[in-house]
Amino acid sequence: MKKIYIFLFLLIPFDTFSNENLISKLNDGNKIVFIRHALAPGNGDPENFDINNCHSQRNLNEKGREQSKKIGKFFLDNNIKIDKVLSSEWCRCKETAELAFKNFQTFDALNSFYDAKFAMNRSKQIDDLKKYINTWESDSNLIIVTHYVVISALLSRGTSSGEMIITNKKLNILGSIEINY
Repeated sequence: MKKIYIFLFLLIPFDTFSNENLISKLNDGNKIVFIRHALAPGNGDPENFDINNCHSQRNLNEKGREQSKKIGKFFLDNNIKIDKVLSSEWCRCKETAELAFKNFQTFDALNSFYDAKFAMNRSKQIDDLKKYINTWESDSNLIIVTHYVVISALLSRGTSSGEMIITNKKLNILGSIEINY
């Protein structure tokens, strides 16, 4: 009889319960949502990368644009309050933020340091980001649109394109939600 109960337990869609729980926590406010930019095929940036020229960067494709819109719809459909949206200065992050939330500000602490020419910025950026989070106060949620390397350095966790990692202000991970394209 125990095997039947265990088998039935495994058939319960756990993600449904965890997403509902995370939505409830987001509705409580005062959470930080780290979003890895939506789908932008490839790895790193071209050698001619110029932060002021989106044509020189790895950018969202159509699936990434649709994914970005779905991220925004998730927040609207669930009435999740947003205090502020911060984005990396990289075009794929800015486009994700714009398509999902419309209004956003760039913050250089969220920029990628994946490429060797930016690697020396890692420590300063992470320190600046931690300082910002420590002084941030709101009853709503802080949205951070950034890169795999920034999320990994800060939270010791990898992310998929468009994945949202939800934390409290102490950066304790409460869970994650993936929005597929």
